[in-house]
Amino acid sequence: MSTVFKDDFVDRIEARGEARGRAAGEAMALLRMLAARGFEVPAGVRDRVLACTDLAQLEAWVDKAATAASIDDVFAG
Repeated sequence: MSTVFKDDFVDRIEARGEARGRAAGEAMALLRMLAARGFEVPAGVRDRVLACTDLAQLEAWVDKAATAASIDDVFAG
C-alpha cells in the first residue's frame, strides 16, 4: 500500500470522525438550548436529534430553537 493511499485513507477517516463529532456536539447543544428554554423534550424528539448526522439540519434546528414559542415550532416543516 502506498503512502499516498494510506494518507488519503487516514484523511477520509479523520474527516468522517470530525463530522460525526461536530454533529454530536450540535445535537447536544440543541438539547441543552431546548432544556434551558424550558421545553420538555419527548424521547422521540431526543432520539431524532441524537440520530441526526446532517450538520445543516442540526444548525437550522438550533436557530429555530433560539426563538421558537414551542418545541413543535422547532421541528415543524
